[in-house]
Amino acid sequence: MDEFTSQIEALEHLWMRSWVQRDRNQMKALATRDFIFLLGSKSPAILDRASWLEASTTRFRCNGYRFDEVYVRRHGNVAVFATRMTLDATMGDHEWSGDTWLMDLWQKGKVRRKWRMVERTISRPDADDKMPEAIRSMQLWR
Repeated sequence: MDEFTSQIEALEHLWMRSWVQRDRNQMKALATRDFIFLLGSKSPAILDRASWLEASTTRFRCNGYRFDEVYVRRHGNVAVFATRMTLDATMGDHEWSGDTWLMDLWQKGKVRRKWRMVERTISRPDADDKMPEAIRSMQLWR
């Protein structure tokens, strides 16, 4: 694993530990002012930064997580982090644990030169087993 990948993955673990510990200040420090959380589902939903910080420290609780294989790619001052994640979480009284797909967008600030999260997208894996192979069959590089 290269140094850049390690740096972004370390930030991801810091973000997730902050969520588990309900550390609003740490998550606030890691998120840009225009941060959004997008839940990808049949009925997608978005939370802005203030809503996310409130929800993640009260009603939307993470009790644990585990990343699968990690994908990191840099595009100048922007980085993409993606992985399948096993999440142990609750939304109010509703159990929301299981496998999810996670994609985060990080941006390096122009003044302080620190990486901060711009967007987090979490979605449930597609239950249609035929879909991944159908997509792979369209890959031109095969």
